[in-house]
Formats: sequence, C-alpha cells, structure tokens
Amino acid sequence: MNLSIERENQRINTNRVVVSGEIDVYTAPEFKKNLLPLTELNGGTLIVDLNKTNYMDSTAIGVIVAALKSSVKHHCKFSVVGLTPRIERLFEITGLTELIARTQVSGGETND
Repeated sequence: MNLSIERENQRINTNRVVVSGEIDVYTAPEFKKNLLPLTELNGGTLIVDLNKTNYMDSTAIGVIVAALKSSVKHHCKFSVVGLTPRIERLFEITGLTELIARTQVSGGETND
C-alpha cells in the first residue's frame, strides 16, 4: 500500500488521503495510524481517494468506519471518492455507502 496525504487548501483545512494498492490486514494499521488524526481536525474536511486502490478487506472497512465515527465526533466533513467498481460493490454489500451518505445528509450526526 502506498499512502500520500495532500493538503488541498491549508486555509480551509482540507486534506486528501490518496491510497494506492491494497488495504488489508497487513496494511490497515498504517492506514489507520495516518487517517484517524486527520479526522480530529474540528471543522476540517477529509477526503479519502481510493481511485488507485485495487483491493480492500474487512479490516480496511473497519478503518473507514472508525474514521467516519471520529469525523462525526470531531465535526470533520468526511468523504470517500474514487471507488472502483469492485470497491463500490464492497461498500454496498457492507452498507458503508448508505452509512456515509446518511452521515453527510444529516450534517455529521449519526445514531450509530
């Protein structure tokens, strides 16, 4: 897994995390270590770009869910973009697509 963190605009505190390769049981801890602190920026925006990610397992889904919950807690806007058809299907099967959409629609508040 390759991971890069890009500041899109320092003034508005927007970060884009670009992940390429695979996120699995071996690489998920590094993904989580880099991702979660970015969700703790109150009023910030975090975009996770999975366009170059070709595989994710359940541990990666767990990291995305943890990041989503942390972003809600810290009032950070969170989105996932660039889903390949395979990963989009995984998000649909696990209900993650609906959870992310529901969180965005409700202004960051979720009942989970």
